This record gives sequence, structure tokens and C-alpha cells, in this order.
Amino acid sequence: LIAARLVQAAGGGILVPVGTAAASHLFEGHARPRALGVIGALTFLGMAAGPFLGAAILGGVHVDVALARAGLAAGALLDMLSPAWRWIFYINVPIGIVALVLGWAASSGWDTPRRPGRVDVLGGAIFSLALVGGLVGLTLLGSGAVADVGLDPGVVIAVLLALAVVATLLTIVRGFRADDPYLDPRLFRSGVFSSATLVSLLTGYGFATAIIGGAVFVDRVLYGGPGVQRVALGSLAAATAVGALASGFLVRVLSLRLVTIIGLVASAVALLLMSRWTADTGVGAVASTLALFGLGFGLTVTPRSTAAVEAVGRRSFGIASATVTLARMVGMAVGLAILTAYGSTTIEHLYDRVHASDDAYKQFIPLELRDRPLRDGLVVEALENWAAGEGAGILSGVFLAAAAVTVVAIPAALVLRGRPRMLAEVPALAGVLIPAVEADGPDDVEPNLAL
Repeated sequence: LIAARLVQAAGGGILVPVGTAAASHLFEGHARPRALGVIGALTFLGMAAGPFLGAAILGGVHVDVALARAGLAAGALLDMLSPAWRWIFYINVPIGIVALVLGWAASSGWDTPRRPGRVDVLGGAIFSLALVGGLVGLTLLGSGAVADVGLDPGVVIAVLLALAVVATLLTIVRGFRADDPYLDPRLFRSGVFSSATLVSLLTGYGFATAIIGGAVFVDRVLYGGPGVQRVALGSLAAATAVGALASGFLVRVLSLRLVTIIGLVASAVALLLMSRWTADTGVGAVASTLALFGLGFGLTVTPRSTAAVEAVGRRSFGIASATVTLARMVGMAVGLAILTAYGSTTIEHLYDRVHASDDAYKQFIPLELRDRPLRDGLVVEALENWAAGEGAGILSGVFLAAAAVTVVAIPAALVLRGRPRMLAEVPALAGVLIPAVEADGPDDVEPNLAL
């Protein structure tokens, strides 16, 4: 399962920056932000709708019952088609086939001028090592054991984080020395590109916190079923898509920095509201707050992508798109790692408090129930209510931290351009059209195009 997920991740990681780079090459002027907005809307709609669809499948697909009625209650077919979680993966097979056919049919004119070079496999491997070390180290923070192997968690975490730092430094050094590095640090000489990448990194952290934290709140605090999760996550998915699409049009009348700041403020306000959720919070309030976050996050999509690709020039559209996407995914991965580490550690401590002794549970339930055994129905309900309140408090701190991270992105957003550069076509030698660009990024004009 893990190996298959790695292959799936590699394919998905390729698609997003390729789509952004293709749109940047194919569209000019006001059309470029709109195209990037559409791509962002569909990207995050699919990303946020995944848990929504997964909950629907888990709650509504019962293949085992259908096979039993057909007289196939056992056998290889039953093992292949049930339980329902398998269909979370099966549903993507026809989607992938349709996307492959559409991509093959539509991309015949996407080819762009190329230059000699090789993929920096070594640089990619080093940077991957940095990510694995950092993310695993963050996930293990506060854990009492490491996979039951008897190693000191503190030592393991220190080694992993040190490995992440060393590998990151090696990636930077290699980036300066290689002709076509996996991660090119020279792009960060542009303040606009650096700011767009930083905004992508920090908002990715907030997005992971909202989508995963929101799902955990519905499940562990409200004890909501798949139907409630569909409502909550569906509102986030829809609002994110609307915000991303709207941002492509808003940058025509508002500056990149202003649209980004509006989105960041909306996201931060939503996360602050999430931090005030309690066990008594209604599903409607949860859904509307997640929608506010999704709308704000979506508004940041087009400005940061547009700023990044236009800051470095046509020759680097691909690497710029990939770097911004990588920053967002790293932010999401860090957010998930911290949420897992903090949440798992705290939940483990709650469990230890309840089972510290035979009578330890009694301090967490009303006085009139303390003469009842632990497995009594009323005691279990009282402990669930107590755990829900504790869980809300845990998530409150997580949401507050994400709000602070989102606020940190506002100063970076101030560096973004006032308006997207409109690349007008001008006459060129031999009848070739060369985009007229400002010379504020390295290799703004592709040499092959100029010649």
C-alpha cells in the first residue's frame, strides 16, 4: 500500500506544476491569471473533495451485502471488492483514464522550446532525504517510543532533524553548482519569487490544519458521522474552488498583493474562529467557518502563482511552478506532521490519565456516577463528553498556531507585485513573435524564441 501510494504521489506531484507552467506558456495578458485561477480552483477542489468523497464511499458503498445477495459471500471476488475502503482507490482508476485521454488529445500544441540538460536525480534524492528526515522527526515529537524498537525517541528525533538540516544545506550547495539543479536557489534572488514561495509554504500549512483539523473535530469532538463530514468538508472544498476561480478575475481590477492580503486575512480570521469551537458548536457553524477559510485560501492561489512565474521569466516557468507547488506541499506535510505529533501525544496522555489506576476515571465524571464501573453506559457517555471537551481544547491550540502562521505570511504578501505583468506581443526577427517582458528575472526571454 505504501509503495503504491508513493507511485501515486510521484504522478500527482508532476501534474500540478506542469499544468501551471503550461497555462503560463499558453496564455498571456489578463488571460493568464484567469487560466491559473481555473487550474488552482480545480486542483484544490479535487484535493479538498477527496475526504468528502471518501466519507461518502465509506458510508454508502456496501459491496459485501450486494455480493451476499448474489450468492457470492466468499471468495476472491469478495476479497477484491470489499471492504468499502478499497473503492476510495478504485474510483480514481476511471478518473485517471479519462484524464489521460483528455490530456493526450489536448496537449499536442503544448510543446515549448527545449535546451540540453538532464534531470538532477542526485539533487532530488538529497532533497527527498531532507523532507523525510524533517517530517518523520516532527511526527515523532513527544512520542514515548519509536516503533517498539527500544530506541530513545529524543536521540532518534535529533538525528532525523540534523539529517534534514544537512541534506537541505547540501541541496542548496548543489543548486548553486549544477547547471539544471533540482531546486535552484538562484531563483530566490528575486524578492517577488521568494515572497510568493513563502506565502505558498505558509498557506499550505494552514490548509492542512484546516482540512485535517476540521475533519478530526467533526469526528472526535462532535462525533459526527460521514454525513456530517460531507457537509463540513464539502463547504471547504466548494469555497476553495470559488475563491481560486474568483482570484483569477479579481487581479484584473485589484493588485496581486491586495487580493493575497484579503485572502490571508480571511483565512486567519477563520482559523481564529475555529480556535473558539467547543463540543457545543453546531455543524452549521463548523461548515460556515471552514467555507470562510476555503474562500480566503482560494483567493491566494492565483496571485502567488502569477507573481512567481512572471518574476522569473518565460524560460523558468516550469521550475517556478514546481517550486511554488513544492513549497505548498511541504507546508501541508509539515502541518500534518505537527498535527499528528501534537494530537497523538496529547490523546495518548488523556488515555494514560483515564487508565492510570482502577479508579482514575472517576475524577473525570460527575460525582453521582462515581459508584458505577468503568464500562457502565452512563460512565462511558460521561467520559466521551469529557474527552470531547479536551479534544476541542487540543484543536484550539492547533488552530491558533495555524492562524499565527497565516498572519506571518502577510508581510511576505506585501512584496508581491501591484498588478500582474501583461506580456504584450511585439514584432521580432524573421517574423517570430517575442513576448515583451521586463528584465527583472533571470533569462526572461527564452533564447530559442529570440533566435
